[in-house]
Amino acid sequence: MSGSRSNGSLWNGSLWLAWRHQRVLVGIGAAVLAAAVAIAVYSRSAMADDLNSGLFGHCGTGPLFCTRPDTGVPLLLDVEPLRYLGALNMALPILIGVFWGAPLLGRDRELGTHRMVLAQGVSRGQWFASRYALAAATTVTLSGLLTWLFAWWWEPAANRSYGLFWYENTVLSGSGPRVLAAALFGLAAGTLLGLLARRILEAMGLTLLLTGAMTLLLEWAHRTRLLVPPHTYLSTGSIPKPPMGEKWSAGHYGLVTASGRRDDVMNCPCRPAPS
Repeated sequence: MSGSRSNGSLWNGSLWLAWRHQRVLVGIGAAVLAAAVAIAVYSRSAMADDLNSGLFGHCGTGPLFCTRPDTGVPLLLDVEPLRYLGALNMALPILIGVFWGAPLLGRDRELGTHRMVLAQGVSRGQWFASRYALAAATTVTLSGLLTWLFAWWWEPAANRSYGLFWYENTVLSGSGPRVLAAALFGLAAGTLLGLLARRILEAMGLTLLLTGAMTLLLEWAHRTRLLVPPHTYLSTGSIPKPPMGEKWSAGHYGLVTASGRRDDVMNCPCRPAPS
């Protein structure tokens, strides 16, 4: 019993030290989340008021812009703040990796304070697990709530001609489980580099390069459709075509000649209409 209590007290002590070490970062994350919630609530309320005013009542859900009937000016919702939230979600792995992961264990290694902690009977596994568990739990909570906030905010403008479509970068890369996975990757990469480099500034620089390169690689893979190749749908004639679910034209129109060659629509040898 005494050994169990001693072990439990060691765990409680290491968790308390982990909280003392990371409470400022936890507070900063909570402040960022609170600010994002306040902006989202205000902006989404204004978005709902615009939609309920009837101004967008004649607009369809297609990819073409909707315009004012009187002036022809395009009608668009104010989605710029939503794009900023998507950009923040995309940058989370870099921010978390550099400012949280790299100093998480690397600071103690650089200053040598980990020796004092380990001398109190705390094992290396307890020292690592207590620090990393708190950081990982906070990372999952913060990234998960920001992802949910983006989805809730985006819902009135989702895939609308006056809103945001799913394939835009800030939606495709700034929402969904990718945000959580990327944030955890940034934390893990920063923590590992902090242990290996043993210098905080060096670890932060390496983490910035690694997480930044990974973020750019994912964006390039999305843009080039490297992981999910596109499908081409062909139709014949000029009669109205049946809808293809949520698929829309990418804007590249063409024709297939009698010999099977594909030409751009601008090269069509169209005959003038008879007078």
